[in-house]
Amino acid sequence: MTREGSLEAPTRHPLDWQNPEFYNEVACLTEMERIFDICHGCRRCVSLCGAFPTLFDLVDESKTMEVDGVDKKDYWKVVDQCYMCDLCYMTKCPYVPPHPFNLDFPHTILRAKAIQFKKGEVSKASQLLASTDTHGMFAGIPVVVQTINAINHTQVARQVMEKTLGVDQDAWLPDFATTKFRSGAAKSPDVEVKEGKSAPGKVAIFATCFVNYNEPAIGHDLLKILTHNHIPYELVDQEKCCGMPKLELGDLEAVNASKEINVPVLARYARAGYAILSPVPSCTLMFKQEIPLMYPDDADVQLVKEAMYDPFEYLMLRKRDGLLKTEFPQPLGNVSYQIPCHGRVQKIGKKTEEMLKMIPETTINTIERCSGHAGTYGVKKAHHQDALKIGKPVFKAMANMKDGAKPDYISSDCPLGGHHIAQGFEVNQLGEPQLAHPLSLVRMAYGLDAPKK
Repeated sequence: MTREGSLEAPTRHPLDWQNPEFYNEVACLTEMERIFDICHGCRRCVSLCGAFPTLFDLVDESKTMEVDGVDKKDYWKVVDQCYMCDLCYMTKCPYVPPHPFNLDFPHTILRAKAIQFKKGEVSKASQLLASTDTHGMFAGIPVVVQTINAINHTQVARQVMEKTLGVDQDAWLPDFATTKFRSGAAKSPDVEVKEGKSAPGKVAIFATCFVNYNEPAIGHDLLKILTHNHIPYELVDQEKCCGMPKLELGDLEAVNASKEINVPVLARYARAGYAILSPVPSCTLMFKQEIPLMYPDDADVQLVKEAMYDPFEYLMLRKRDGLLKTEFPQPLGNVSYQIPCHGRVQKIGKKTEEMLKMIPETTINTIERCSGHAGTYGVKKAHHQDALKIGKPVFKAMANMKDGAKPDYISSDCPLGGHHIAQGFEVNQLGEPQLAHPLSLVRMAYGLDAPKK
């Protein structure tokens, strides 16, 4: 994309979060005013999320119809609508560095969120909702899990959760798994390690909270694909939440706590020549971008960044090296696939789409737009309807393939986003295609058996 004043790709400055000046509210508001004024004059990002329409409405309804007419107390309304998808920075804005305007909307909003958190203005309910490892304590205990899952599906429980935690009673919520992925994962068979020119020949799996605690089948499907392609793997021997839910709250100390546990472990695998795979785009992005920007001088962090791969990024590199099996005996029919925001901003291209398009007798309808789920944003009472509104163009585009055909499957690399899309189909009465993660689709196309539940 051509950027005014520069033909270079967008660059990112480190996040100076440990500097006391980072938490200077007056300085932050001054920078927000500067950035909002540039955004008001451009308005290119108006369709991305709720943050920009909120900002532009505030400007248009002010006495001056300029940013200087907006009460700075209302800036926090814009902050509340930003869920750190990063699309404005990486795909839309012509004024990001190296442009002299040096505009970084998401990280300026992150600074504002960090100030809010530091001031104690983030509710305990929001903090609990973002504590995925705390939730995961219940996973893997069959009787407890079955009881919790059953209760969570009752109207009474959902009404209580709405009042106490701010979780919309109509929003989709994941069940807990009776067996954690890390507990039930099959061991890698002993195979010869075949190194490629583009990617290492052995893999370490960072399971992620969602796959480990909620949908282990996604992880098991990844292991089946690796085994089918004779790629040896290990599960990293220790892991904690990547920190993305805490980043979205501005709780940077909690992100640091996760980093202190995860990075030394992952760096050990990186030094041993492993590719590190994370099956959830938000988690992958944390290690590829957000944590490296928080610790630009930490050698281990930068080592992990270079070793971290999206699963399909890794698999397509193996294909480039002639080391991926490309025989798919099982066609999938019509598949509507959404590229999630945190996948798009990794600068890897459409690797999932590339692999899905290799499957014979399969038509892929690819949608590049935010589903609206956005982590905890889409399940909160305050934002659930906004999330469905943001996702509505995605739901409609995925429901109507070329020649009027309907999808047999809907899919997204983001499993939470996928469920939000499925709910959007239901709410908008767009049919009932089967929801399947892209890794599950590839496992099916390879003709491999589904993992045992």
